[in-house]
Amino acid sequence: MTSRRPSHRSRARAALSLTAALPLVAGALALGVPAAHADSGPHDRQSLAGTKPLWATPSADQGAVPEQKAVTARVYLAGRDAKGLAAYARAVSDPKSASYGKYLTAQQSKERFGATKGQIAQVTGWLKSSGLTVTGVNDHYVTVTGDAAAAQKAFGTELHNYVKDGKTYHAPARNASVPAALDGAVLTVVGLNNAPRLTHHRDTLPGPSSGFRNAGPFSTYYGSNVNTGLPSAYGDHAPYAIKGYTGKQLRAVYGAKNFTGKGVTVAITDAYASPTIAADIQQYAKRNGDKAYRKGQYSQVLPAAWTHADPKECDAAGWYGEETLDVEAVHAVAPDANIVYVAGSSCQDDDLIDSLHKIVDNRLADIVSNSWGDVEANESPDVAAAYDQVFQKGAVEGIGFYFSSGDDGDNVAKHGVKQVDTPANSPWVTSVGGTSLAVGKGDKYLWETGWGTHKAALSKDGLTWEGMPGAFTGGAGGGTSKVFEQPFYQRGVVPDTLAKSNGTDKPMRVGPDIAAVADSTTGFLVGQTQTFPDGSVKYDEYRIGGTSLAAPVIAGVQALAQQARHGVPIGFANPAIYDRYGTGAYHDVTDHPLGQGRSIADVRVDFANGVDAKGGLLTSLRSLGGDSSLSATVGYDNVTGVGTPADGYVTSYVPGQRR
Repeated sequence: MTSRRPSHRSRARAALSLTAALPLVAGALALGVPAAHADSGPHDRQSLAGTKPLWATPSADQGAVPEQKAVTARVYLAGRDAKGLAAYARAVSDPKSASYGKYLTAQQSKERFGATKGQIAQVTGWLKSSGLTVTGVNDHYVTVTGDAAAAQKAFGTELHNYVKDGKTYHAPARNASVPAALDGAVLTVVGLNNAPRLTHHRDTLPGPSSGFRNAGPFSTYYGSNVNTGLPSAYGDHAPYAIKGYTGKQLRAVYGAKNFTGKGVTVAITDAYASPTIAADIQQYAKRNGDKAYRKGQYSQVLPAAWTHADPKECDAAGWYGEETLDVEAVHAVAPDANIVYVAGSSCQDDDLIDSLHKIVDNRLADIVSNSWGDVEANESPDVAAAYDQVFQKGAVEGIGFYFSSGDDGDNVAKHGVKQVDTPANSPWVTSVGGTSLAVGKGDKYLWETGWGTHKAALSKDGLTWEGMPGAFTGGAGGGTSKVFEQPFYQRGVVPDTLAKSNGTDKPMRVGPDIAAVADSTTGFLVGQTQTFPDGSVKYDEYRIGGTSLAAPVIAGVQALAQQARHGVPIGFANPAIYDRYGTGAYHDVTDHPLGQGRSIADVRVDFANGVDAKGGLLTSLRSLGGDSSLSATVGYDNVTGVGTPADGYVTSYVPGQRR
């Protein structure tokens, strides 16, 4: 069980990294996803693939845990027809299928694919008979507690202690299993390994997060304020970074036209809930020319209590800015769309999965924006199966999930291993990559590069940019999954040079799928109540970026497209997104939009202390379009996917419109 981070939020100082989770086994037949290796076991038991984590190796084994060791677990239910769920989720999402758009209601989905009362009773009875205490039961899972002896009896495996990253955790010594007599009623079990399951609880949330401001000078649109007193770069003087793009500018360059998202509901999931969000979003809209929120347009679904909120655990206050960004970005792009914020009670997988289930079970939204996650290596197949099941259930109801692709490029600089982020790697979600965006005078689209920024500081004598282009500071996540095989919708679009880049014979899932503005140097203006060093708590605005900006921007664009489609939900969008590949629906983004060999840069001035000039100013040159080992190229690429929405994207969803 891993904890999530708000997905790579990047403000004007350093990029704050955040990403998503790994999904796996569910839906293997429908999308070509490889099931995790299932070790052989007794013939009267069904092995649960992937429940023994990869780090539980013989060399790390510290021996069996004491039988009295406390264990807590969730047993996820497979439902009536897990294979049928995956197959129907594909069929209703594929424009080439006769079942395209024939969504089920939440009740119909439950009746067709949900767990039966008999299955729940059978699973509950088996767990109790094994000596475990059932602490909770719902349509999706059964929670249990007990000692290791009872858990080992129930799941047919010893629990051992293993050393991981210098700490000791318990985990199954082999894949867990369940009695074959349960007839496939169990999808997976989560919690038999406790790395890192946090146990401290808090019932209240901290106050507004610490203050942050951008210094100037600024540009109001790209290139409006060019520095002439600083050193030139790449043969010319670079413009100052924009103060922060607004909804008016983003709507213009991404083809909103007269569509506003009317009649569409966008859900946003994050952990916790900002105590000032309602006032902040209203003030931001008023100050920046966005439409005022009508009564009931923004709503929240909050849990009964909060957990793991301490800064050393999930850092609740750190999520407030993420929520604020997500809500303000969706409203800026789709000003008439309803927005429902569904909070996880913590940043743990269990709680975030619960928030996703609330959306699907109650059909709360058509579109779900998610700006959180982790790297693929930190996710386990048991948790992945639980995530993918809820994504599939959403797909059959016409609900699409959008996840930020990450803010650390190929992740080598930060994590030491080239890998993608999760859940953005899931074949059942839309992975949203990022760009650096130039909006010119009159809200004209000028160009985009793949987001990948390098920073070179101004020398002390002010005559040069030191070590230009400088160190890599962040870029859109992307690349090739080591877990998921290539889904059907990527065939014929994603080149084998990317799909097989991990050295496999089989093509694998590549991300992202689509992209939007993410570079914090060309980022979005956000307004939020913050706590400043002098102790004051007040509303202020700052520029922000990251693929956690790109995800809600794309969610907003999808709301416009759904309105253009006469309100018919787009649902799981990837088949439709790839169906439009190579048409006027997209800007085909490359790293060199001004021509091969012509580099682009901005000048940025930051407060050294993050809030005012008392600590001095830091001036730097930000070179654009260099994302680690990833590249934005002509055609599909692993930084921007099929590209960004162009003038014809939204209108391509108008029924009968030729693409």
